[in-house]
Amino acid sequence: MTENAYCFCTAVYGSQYLKLARLLVEDLSKFSPDSKLIIVTNQPDFFKDQSNVIAIKHRCRGVEPHHERRFAINYGLSIAESVIVIDSDVRILSPLPPDLKFNPGIAAKSCGSLQKHMQDRLQKPSKQKLRKQQIVHQMAKHVGVDMSSPDLKFINEFLFAVTRDQGREQDFLNLWGELAIYADTLGMHRHPTYAMALAAHKTSFPVYKDDMPGLNFFDDRVIKWNIEHGKAELTPQLEALFKQQAEIENGQRSILPRIKRKLGKIMSKRIAIPYNRARVQLTQAISPSSLTAYSKADIESSCRS
Repeated sequence: MTENAYCFCTAVYGSQYLKLARLLVEDLSKFSPDSKLIIVTNQPDFFKDQSNVIAIKHRCRGVEPHHERRFAINYGLSIAESVIVIDSDVRILSPLPPDLKFNPGIAAKSCGSLQKHMQDRLQKPSKQKLRKQQIVHQMAKHVGVDMSSPDLKFINEFLFAVTRDQGREQDFLNLWGELAIYADTLGMHRHPTYAMALAAHKTSFPVYKDDMPGLNFFDDRVIKWNIEHGKAELTPQLEALFKQQAEIENGQRSILPRIKRKLGKIMSKRIAIPYNRARVQLTQAISPSSLTAYSKADIESSCRS
């Protein structure tokens, strides 16, 4: 495969996110036709007709799939200098600049002090928030990171880029994986930003804010916040994007689909998550490398270059 300056990557699990990712695939085909999108998913056949996609069959290693994008990043760095990591429900709205380039390390569209982030979250403390903070401190202790360090960065996960840095990128990915599984065993299955922040700090992998000029995107949470705070206006284009995403996320509004979705959430909380946590804890005790090792990608897509 010919190496490019950058590629995109994401992780996609569940029918809703498969449909949303299809829109992202179409955006990139239109606005960045020379870029590949690496997707780790348990349903690679869903993307088999997309020429700009490399879909990798991937069994979720953790309790939930929030940390699985690290496997897509690992593969992406084997074919490109930089990997732009993007949530599957984000949209690209205009052509990407041909000279888009990143410095070594993690370039985040939105990032800041991890200390401030955690303090802000505790302004209205709850049992759940306090437990999360305790787990993050346990994670830091596990890898020997001082949580009082002002150099620790909070990374907003919806859009960031990872660029090679003389091998430190692999050290970062390895430690991220170790911390992801450790957090799973402690009961925190989401919020990969904490594992990323600790891993980057421990491995001296730089983290910096990058406005990514020319990368015009739509993320419903970011755009809603900007509109509410007077930083953006609700244009007909944005209104159409909100509507399109809501139709996919909400589906049909009849009573049966709503009941089915609710039952699915209950089953996940009461059965799937406890089962997966037990699986991770057992596997961590018997064969930890099977949860963290970056094996050769099983490429299901016919997309090659």
